[in-house]
Amino acid sequence: MNTPEKKLPQSQQLALFQETETGGAPATQTPATPEINARSSFNVALGSFERYMEQRGFTENTQQAFRLDMQLLADYLGPGTTLGQIGTANLKAFITWMTKARGVPCSPKTLERRITTLKVFFGWLAEEGVLPRDPAAPLIHRSVSAPLPEVLSDAEMQAVLAVTQAMRQGDEQRKPDPRPHLLVTLLLHTGIKKGECVRIVLNHLDVSDPTRPALWVRYATPGRRHKERRIMLPAEWPTILQEYLAVYKTRQYLFPWTARNLEYVLTKVGQEAGIARLTFEMLRWTCSLRDYVEGMDRDALRQKLGLSDISWYEVEPKLALLAQQIKVSKLES
Repeated sequence: MNTPEKKLPQSQQLALFQETETGGAPATQTPATPEINARSSFNVALGSFERYMEQRGFTENTQQAFRLDMQLLADYLGPGTTLGQIGTANLKAFITWMTKARGVPCSPKTLERRITTLKVFFGWLAEEGVLPRDPAAPLIHRSVSAPLPEVLSDAEMQAVLAVTQAMRQGDEQRKPDPRPHLLVTLLLHTGIKKGECVRIVLNHLDVSDPTRPALWVRYATPGRRHKERRIMLPAEWPTILQEYLAVYKTRQYLFPWTARNLEYVLTKVGQEAGIARLTFEMLRWTCSLRDYVEGMDRDALRQKLGLSDISWYEVEPKLALLAQQIKVSKLES
């Protein structure tokens, strides 16, 4: 199941099976605690925020958009305003000014992004202890798109894998079925879309080196060839694949079923794991968030997900907010 080498984007999924894998994407530099406090001026804090964005690996487009959004807030607040003087009421007044009194059109999409910018900036200040609380937390996203995507927590992910492992091994009531475990681990490691998953042909799987298995994501349509890429798989995945092929005698497609059928597989796993709705999209975002939090190079992550620069411009802020939520929940637990 080899495929000719071709220069395509190559991505490394960070370890999911810690006991069987080594390596992973190089971590970005951990941002240092900013040398600012509640008495620091807002403009001084903006300089620290720019360094934070660079250290976190935000793409240049995202940095530029956030920089312009924060400069607009600086102009509104006026010179000399300190961080400690900025409360939720000030931010709500800023939003009202942008939408009703500034005299410059502010589209729903732009407003959504600017609220995201506020949440990322003030969430960062609260995380670092610069502010005792996040004044942007109460702001409501007037979203023109979907709300923040659902992702699996660490506990939920382990519950899902425990269920698929049990299905893989079987018991007195049911025969061993490696399909759920193969499917779930594939999605958690690669973050591929549902359509990409159902189109996988066996020769898209490269197991010529069992210690470095990989998936080639292919597209038949010339206009989508730019999305083609090579994604590394966990070292134990070829073993799961062999178990799967011994049960399911497929000769062309890895999953010779409809997307709806595979959705049923995920639904059944989710029900047994106590998760109301386990979907392709949830597993894709879970994979993305894990890589983001662990410091995968941002452009490498964009390529791994098969996203254009424009699409990544919308995805990256959502990952930043999800990462903040995880950090806050861990601090509170």
